[in-house]
Amino acid sequence: MKNYNIMLLRHGETEANEKGLYIGKTDLPLCDEGRKGLELMREKFFYPTPEKLYSSPLTRAIESARLLFPDYDFEHITVVPDLREMDFGIFEGLSALELTELDTYKTWLAGGIDSSPPGGESGGDVLSRCFSAIDLIISDMMERDITHSAVLTHSGIITNIICAFGLPKYSPRDIVPGFGTGYLISVSASLWQSSRTFEIVGQVPGIA
Repeated sequence: MKNYNIMLLRHGETEANEKGLYIGKTDLPLCDEGRKGLELMREKFFYPTPEKLYSSPLTRAIESARLLFPDYDFEHITVVPDLREMDFGIFEGLSALELTELDTYKTWLAGGIDSSPPGGESGGDVLSRCFSAIDLIISDMMERDITHSAVLTHSGIITNIICAFGLPKYSPRDIVPGFGTGYLISVSASLWQSSRTFEIVGQVPGIA
C-alpha cells in the first residue's frame, strides 16, 4: 500500500520571536539571525527537495521555504491560506509579561478550546483550519500521485496537526518544533479516509 510522506516544518526566526512577542496573523519577514540560522541548518542537515512544496501565506514561511529548498521551482509552490498562524487578536505584538495582569489575558489562558483572545481566534477555530489544510494537502498529493512533500508553516499549526491527527498520541507540551525543524508524517489512503489519522515517523530534518 502506498504511503504519502510529508515534512511539517516551522519557519525561521523573526524579530518578534527574538523579543518573545505573540505573532500570529502579523506578517513579518525573517530577521537577519533567522535567515542565517536557516542557512546553517541547511548546511548541517539534509533537507531533500520535495516533489511538492506547500506553505502558509505569511512571508516568514515563504522566505523559509526558499532558504531551505533553494533547488525547488517556486513557480509551483502551493500557498494554503489555512496554514497561517493563529490570530491572537488584541494580544498581537505583545509579550506575556506585558499581558500578565490583564483580566482578558487570564480569561483566555484559563479557557478551553472555545476561548479566544478579544478579536482573535479560538483554539477550535484554529483546529478546524488545521484539518482543512492537511486534508487539502493529502487529497492533492493522492490526486497527483505525489509521495513526498514539504509544508512550511508555524509552531502552533504543526502542534495542532500532530496532536489532533497523529499516531502515536502526544501532548502539545511535547510538540514544540524549533526554527527550521518539525516532523515527518506518513499517510496511507485507507487510514486517513477511515479515521483521519496518520503515522508520526519522527523529527526532521535528518542528518546529512
